[in-house]
Amino acid sequence: MSEENFEQLLQEEEIKKIHTGEVVNGKVISVKPDEIILDIRYKSDGIIKKNEYTNDNNLDLTTVVNVGDEMEAKVLKVNDGEGQVLLTYKRLAADKGNKRLEEAFNNREVLTAKVAKVLDGGLSVVVDEARVFIPASLVSDSYEKDLNKYFGQDIEFIITEFNPKRRRVIGDRKVLLMEKKAELRKELFERIKVGDVVEGTVKNITDFGAFVDLGGVDGLLHISEMSWGRVENPKKVFKVGQVLQVLIKEISGTKVALSLKFADQNPWIDAAEKYAIGKVVTGKVARMTDFGAFVELEAGIDALLHVSQIAREHIEKPGDVLSVGQEVTAKVVDFNEAEKKISLSIKALLAPEKKETEAAGDSEDEAVSVDIEAVASETAEEAEAEAEAPAEEAAE
Repeated sequence: MSEENFEQLLQEEEIKKIHTGEVVNGKVISVKPDEIILDIRYKSDGIIKKNEYTNDNNLDLTTVVNVGDEMEAKVLKVNDGEGQVLLTYKRLAADKGNKRLEEAFNNREVLTAKVAKVLDGGLSVVVDEARVFIPASLVSDSYEKDLNKYFGQDIEFIITEFNPKRRRVIGDRKVLLMEKKAELRKELFERIKVGDVVEGTVKNITDFGAFVDLGGVDGLLHISEMSWGRVENPKKVFKVGQVLQVLIKEISGTKVALSLKFADQNPWIDAAEKYAIGKVVTGKVARMTDFGAFVELEAGIDALLHVSQIAREHIEKPGDVLSVGQEVTAKVVDFNEAEKKISLSIKALLAPEKKETEAAGDSEDEAVSVDIEAVASETAEEAEAEAEAPAEEAAE
């Protein structure tokens, strides 16, 4: 027997030991969109169907495998009924993936994988063909109503439970986000102080304010601090994702209060000049009470128009003659910068009725006449007394 024939018999003898579950090496001799044929040095070729290569039903195998490639595969059946050896690449990869996941579980390693499916209860990711389930409660550090935005994304996570026999391999993304946020929070509090202006992103908007992400810490921008003027509805002013330059107003423990009321934009800076007593100003009625109407002269400055100063005639309440949003012109009759109060009067701009003017004029003339006579009499008596005093001193 020749040496070549002897070597061939040895190879055939070795090949006959192939059995289900064994890992074999082969060379690709044919590739179709849905199957791969391998020469595994056996009396029959090995075949890998697409569903045993990948979980992606849309994948064309000719785009990922070429003739002549060396591959490892696992034997599913020595004879598939048609004389071929049925192989699986996917399950072999999954076995390797499980080993990878076990190592990551033991070492608390951070893994990165693409989200393959979005399920009702969470996300499914694949690591080397091994599946990992991330429950919805462990996807984020905040409530996520719709997980579809994660589809196709690469996300980081750790393995918190590993039991492949029960097909229970659980991933956790939330813990990483919380750890990262805690680190960022520490860095942020070491860096910021009251009075600083920092950049933040609007994260959530409520009726009473907006929460702004400063990078690890959410600061509250209360509705009263959104503007020097009046903000009725924060949702009409800001949008989620909007980037803002905000002022650190207060830091209390882990809570941060923010403001957009910058000192150099305070409308009261030059109010004393613009709204000095006697000036005529124009504004819009912002709100009304029983005792008067508040007129917005500009954003952040309201003035009181008392009900008694609206007209010359008696008015029961401002709403009888005014309406919110109405533009009015009035005279500044009082300015108190310390208390930030301004009083207006429309009545002061109205010409008095003719009869009242004449009556007032007669009264004033009479009063002036009496005052002059009284002063003149008193002055004469004082002069006479002063003249007599030196004469008496001289006689003595």
